[in-house]
Amino acid sequence: MAREPGEAIPETHSQETDLIRRLSGFEGGLVVLVGCLWSVFQLSVASWLILDSLFVRAIHLGFAVLLVYLHYPFLGGKASGRGFGPSEHRIQAADYILGAAGALCALYILIDYTGITQRYGAPATRDVVIGLGLVILLLEASRRVIGPALPMIALIFCLYAFLGPYMPDVIAFKGVSLRRFMGQITMSSEGIYGIPLDVSATIVFLFVLFGAMLERAGAGRFFIRLALSILGPFKGGPAKAAIMGSGLTGMVSGSSIANIVTTGTFTIPLMKRVGYPAKKAAAIEVAASTDGQLAPPIMGAAAFIIAEYVNVPYLEVVKAAAIPAFASYAALFYISHIEASKLGLRGIPREELPPFFKTLLGGLHFLIPLGFLLYQLIVLRHSPKAAAFNAIWVMAAIMLLQGPVRAVLRKEPPIPALWTGLVDLVSALAAGARNMLGVAMATSVAGIIVGIVALGLGGLINQVVEAVSMGNIYLMLLITALASMIVGMGLPTTATYIVMASLTAPAIVAVGGAYGFEVPLMAAHLFCFFFGILADDTPPVGLAAYAAAAIARSAPVPTGIQGFMYDIRTAILPFMFIFNHDLILHGIGSWSQGFLVFAMACVGNFAFASATQGWVITRNRPYEIPLLLCVTLVMMRPELAAGWLGLGPEDRYWAYLPGLVLFGIVYLMQKKRRA
Repeated sequence: MAREPGEAIPETHSQETDLIRRLSGFEGGLVVLVGCLWSVFQLSVASWLILDSLFVRAIHLGFAVLLVYLHYPFLGGKASGRGFGPSEHRIQAADYILGAAGALCALYILIDYTGITQRYGAPATRDVVIGLGLVILLLEASRRVIGPALPMIALIFCLYAFLGPYMPDVIAFKGVSLRRFMGQITMSSEGIYGIPLDVSATIVFLFVLFGAMLERAGAGRFFIRLALSILGPFKGGPAKAAIMGSGLTGMVSGSSIANIVTTGTFTIPLMKRVGYPAKKAAAIEVAASTDGQLAPPIMGAAAFIIAEYVNVPYLEVVKAAAIPAFASYAALFYISHIEASKLGLRGIPREELPPFFKTLLGGLHFLIPLGFLLYQLIVLRHSPKAAAFNAIWVMAAIMLLQGPVRAVLRKEPPIPALWTGLVDLVSALAAGARNMLGVAMATSVAGIIVGIVALGLGGLINQVVEAVSMGNIYLMLLITALASMIVGMGLPTTATYIVMASLTAPAIVAVGGAYGFEVPLMAAHLFCFFFGILADDTPPVGLAAYAAAAIARSAPVPTGIQGFMYDIRTAILPFMFIFNHDLILHGIGSWSQGFLVFAMACVGNFAFASATQGWVITRNRPYEIPLLLCVTLVMMRPELAAGWLGLGPEDRYWAYLPGLVLFGIVYLMQKKRRA
């Protein structure tokens, strides 16, 4: 059943820290007004307002910086280990000043656009001072929203840009002057105002707003109740419902943390109730919510940036990520079944679950905007911006009408319900803006790093990566994966992807090509994307694990370790699609061929999950683990097995047969042993 209009819903802040002020009165109204104005501006740009793309980025960043300083105090909550103090319920005078100054610095490129273009390459002293102020205020705003990790990385890159000539020879860089640095970073479209911020301003905001409207209308609760009504009675039903609900919610949230606090509030207590230990209940929710960022149509904000970097339509990114994403989710269902079998768990009695048809009919209207969005993206081939904009109008109509329709059916006056719907709509506009703060900060600060790399570091990075990996593609991929998870421990997925893709994706393609191995650019970018996602539950910092552990009341680090063990099945997929391009449907245009590759990838992932979890239908014997790993390799890399069998590349799919036979042998051995 959908949320009643006006019913309270769990607060899902956009980012991984919980430092947001709780404002009321004039100040509460002020931040709501600014958030609504930002949303209205973004909707206008998507429809009737025609502006230069650089102006759109500057206004987008101005709104974001202003709202950060109004919403987030200098210290408080988790950052300081104490409460907010006097800044919890009111905005400090300094934050008004910093917010206004940050917004003006962001808008300076718009205000003096003609002068800046005329001075391009030779910025005046005023340009340098305002640019320096923008960098400082932006780094501080980013620290408040997403913590110190990303600003520290950006600061290290900034220092390196100036101190490069004094570094050891292997990493020495010619360095830049302050004027050139500011011209590149704050006065061009190759730094802060680069492609990542453009994607945030033109596409991501609309999808995040759409997700906020769905959540405010009650769709999150509908998705999890629907999943429970379908999967609840089965063995480990609540865990499977958590996976399904997180996948549905992840389609529109694009954030593992938001996914956890939305679905985990319902599913983690249910999993504990049927017998899952608190640690495993939280870990399953972590794994499900983390992988929710792989689910289209949003796939995290990074997916839209991948499309821009690789210069392909967004649907090509969805197509390339489809098999790894769905195979990963299928394997997580399999793992939840294994855990339930280990613990001897049963499902929830049907009479205690929401009835399926009543639940479906009660929230069927939530599927209309989602279906409309997918129809526009897949069938009509509209741009993501146009599709999201049109879906938002459909969602707005549903928010306004669902209350009055229910009121009429109950023979109650519809006007109060219409007013409640209008209030919910305004709240959703403000929530969408608030949920965008982290993405806007991540993309703009990551733009600093991208701009510094463009100053001449790109070629040097390729040389360093090649030297460290000694030209070994396997070692280079391992280094990239580890670096992505370490860098991403304290960063949002979008920032992790931008940083690592800027540094390593070109190097992967270049080094692979230098040694006669073709790596599609899409595969290299998806590799960085996948491991950026996995960083959310990588111990000891995994932010998603902390969010789930707080709900489950389990220890965060053991929860993160358990979640990482579940997510190992996702970690092998990027290594496999770098070498087996069938997994990203590279060069595949046949539906039957695509389904075959998907089915066999699922089998390979099931075998790997069984090997790592120690169970198929009973506990593994030591000699069965190598057999299961062989199944994984054959199903994920059929061209290798085909070579062993003397088959050519065009006959590689015949190699699936011995893999299936080997998996069947392990199954029969365990079945006999269990009997």
